[in-house]
Amino acid sequence: MMTKVGYLPDETSSFVGRRAELARLGTALATRRMTTLIGPGGVGKTRLALRAARSAAGGYPDGAWWADLSPLYDDGLLLPTVSDAVGLADHTLRMPVEALCEWLGDKRLLLVLDSAEHLRAACSHLLAEILTTSSGLTILVTSRQPLGTRGEYVVEVPPLPVDGAPDALQLFADRLRATNPGAGLDAPGDEAAAAEICRRLEGIPLAIELAAAGIGRHSVAQLATRIGSRFDARSAGFGVSGRGGGLAIAPGSGAPGFGTPGATVADGAGESPDTARLDLLADATVWPRRHRTLRTAIGWSHELCTPLERLLWARLTPLRTDFDEAVAREVCAGGPLTPDEVDRALQGLVAQSVVQRDGDRYRMLDTLREYGRMWLTELGEARSAADRHARSFLGLARRAHDGWTGPDQVSWYHKVSDTHPDLCAALEHLLVHDVGGAQEMAGRVGFFWACCGHLSEARSYAQRALDAGPVDGPHRTRLQWVLGVAALLQGDFATAEKYGALCTAIALYDRDDEGMLGAAYLSGLTQLMTGEPEAALEAAGRVLRMTEGVPVDSAHRLRCHLITVFALTALGRLTESEAAATTLRRACERGGEYWTRSYADYQLALIALFQDRPAASAAHARSMLAGKHRLRDSFGIALGLDILAAAIAAQGAGAQAARVYGTGHAYWRMVGHPQRGTPELGPVRETCELQARAAIGDEAYQRAFERGQSDNAEVGLAAALRTELQL
Repeated sequence: MMTKVGYLPDETSSFVGRRAELARLGTALATRRMTTLIGPGGVGKTRLALRAARSAAGGYPDGAWWADLSPLYDDGLLLPTVSDAVGLADHTLRMPVEALCEWLGDKRLLLVLDSAEHLRAACSHLLAEILTTSSGLTILVTSRQPLGTRGEYVVEVPPLPVDGAPDALQLFADRLRATNPGAGLDAPGDEAAAAEICRRLEGIPLAIELAAAGIGRHSVAQLATRIGSRFDARSAGFGVSGRGGGLAIAPGSGAPGFGTPGATVADGAGESPDTARLDLLADATVWPRRHRTLRTAIGWSHELCTPLERLLWARLTPLRTDFDEAVAREVCAGGPLTPDEVDRALQGLVAQSVVQRDGDRYRMLDTLREYGRMWLTELGEARSAADRHARSFLGLARRAHDGWTGPDQVSWYHKVSDTHPDLCAALEHLLVHDVGGAQEMAGRVGFFWACCGHLSEARSYAQRALDAGPVDGPHRTRLQWVLGVAALLQGDFATAEKYGALCTAIALYDRDDEGMLGAAYLSGLTQLMTGEPEAALEAAGRVLRMTEGVPVDSAHRLRCHLITVFALTALGRLTESEAAATTLRRACERGGEYWTRSYADYQLALIALFQDRPAASAAHARSMLAGKHRLRDSFGIALGLDILAAAIAAQGAGAQAARVYGTGHAYWRMVGHPQRGTPELGPVRETCELQARAAIGDEAYQRAFERGQSDNAEVGLAAALRTELQL
């Protein structure tokens, strides 16, 4: 399973051999700025890159970072994916590539881009940009072909040796035991038969792993015989006899994926982009035999599957990210694949190593997904599969929106963040085939995206959905609100003011209480950010009185109360503000809501600081930070660290305050802003710095500040959350 942003993926199976390749790659990483591992699908580029990156990570003060590009269906998400991978959640109006170049400019880190072959031109252009501006950056890429970037050093990854070296045989044995811990190569002739399998499969790791997964249905000797006969008759091929759910497989019918290189989809369907991508690597002028071997091995594994397992294999391919059984049922059920049959077939694909399982999550390797896509096209199901995929993720967006104020808010935040490529793919499909669905979806996930740092996508998709029509309706109004919020968070106050006024007018015309509360939040926050707290307080109070019938735990009502708290604090009415913030926090706590609750904590920290209660301020600030960390909200963390630093400085711990202040500065850089917040925060920051410098002196202050700024962000945040003071 790919781990969270900012970490290398976990290694979930044994790593075999590759000593020479690792030594060569280690030298390349130490001496070259960009290295590309090339080779056909399934040859082991990803595992080799991961092992090399893990070994080299200690040599990079800013760490080693991983971006999996295989889920990206085009280059539209390339920049956001790379930005996420290196911890950048830009909140500005700058061009995204400009923000990324600035973020990487002073860093010494290793960036790994895995599976770049389908985005070669876009990757080459992006890497040329960031290599030029980031002198401390080292890049490692895996691709089936070189990218062609200037200065690229290419390392070809060969298969595992099969003659005179034990690596391929060791891999077969390891995967055999992983499938069945009691299995082994102990019977007479097993080791020789396994060695013959590896030789037939030419040492290609993925092919060997698929073969090992077939042992449950055959002995090693039987498997060797079957593979031998299959590979000797490779050109005969296998095909589909009949369409629809059955996928009955009949030998000799010339199905795609078997037979000669460059085969296209049968029945005159023509060459799809997915077919072309796979066939490219069967071209004898590029990879003389190996990819044909892998395709034959995949085809043999496909033949071992039951008809329903083959159908599920094809229908799973629209999924871009890890998935669970519920998503598999939503996206794949239909016809002979009932929901129960999906569950059974999924476990069959796991047993065949077609799908990998990690806890309750599943994923399919890119090479196997490509093969399944060809079958999906052959079955004539590509459009219906995309429709089901879009419906499934529209449903996820609805459930996430409905669960905003409930106890699962944090879980929904993470689901929306972790399924970002799937949500974008669904939106792209809906924009073409169901504009109403696209408007609803972009509106329902837009606030999540804005809060998770995907501001550019939130604004772009909202604008595209608005431009697509229709001209009125509740989904369109929500889109306008999302556009305004995204603009506000990017510092585009004029656009935020425009959409706040528009949403207010529409809500009043429609007599929509929720709409009025939402518009009051957008307009009120814009007024607060532009120094008009009195206007914000008056408008929020008026709307809250007009909408008393809306439940107190409504998301828009909670946010409108938050405007009241912010405005009272800005106006110096601290007793009223503290009472309102405490009431709001309790309401959020009862419902399990973290986002608004964290900002109530922020206000309580600010109020306590103004009232000369720094210990209480620090406690509230740490509570805010804990909530924002759970939500992965870098902007909120930056605000919280600033107020915590001020509270610590007010207690006389100058060095600790300087370090926390430095960590906060690192988080502000993550969101691409100089320090932001409502206007009253500026003097607080200045006071913090003066107090800390007075306590320890300018030189010591600067050392501590720079330590906090250079710390790993998670390490710095963990240090800030510790409660003991270092006086």
